[in-house]
Amino acid sequence: MATTTLDERLLSELDHVRLSALVRRNPTAADGPLERLLDGASTVPPCDVPPDIVTMHSQVQVADPTTGERSVLTLAYPTEADPATGRVSVLSPVGVALLGLRVGETASWTTPDGRHHGARVEAIPYQPEASGDHTG
Repeated sequence: MATTTLDERLLSELDHVRLSALVRRNPTAADGPLERLLDGASTVPPCDVPPDIVTMHSQVQVADPTTGERSVLTLAYPTEADPATGRVSVLSPVGVALLGLRVGETASWTTPDGRHHGARVEAIPYQPEASGDHTG
């Protein structure tokens, strides 16, 4: 099972700038996992993001490594999040765990109640950068 640590992630420069601003505006995100990810991530221009990387607004097909259960999630900013429709906030444990992963890698996170979860990135049916949207 391939895993990637927070300091091995690849982000678009635009996502990095926007998320850094989000962390600065959101005191609860300071010194949290998203800020640590941003501090250690590598960045590339949006047009150079490989199509197998989870970026903001990507639609991601994931599978639970234990049960094999599949679901589709969309990585969203907090104001766009709607867990009932699969739009997960980048500030949530699962959102941070997915950001910057490649297809084939496994996200792992702990929920506020202390439970551990995982999700293998099976496919990215939609990634803004791969679709030509370099400003999304």
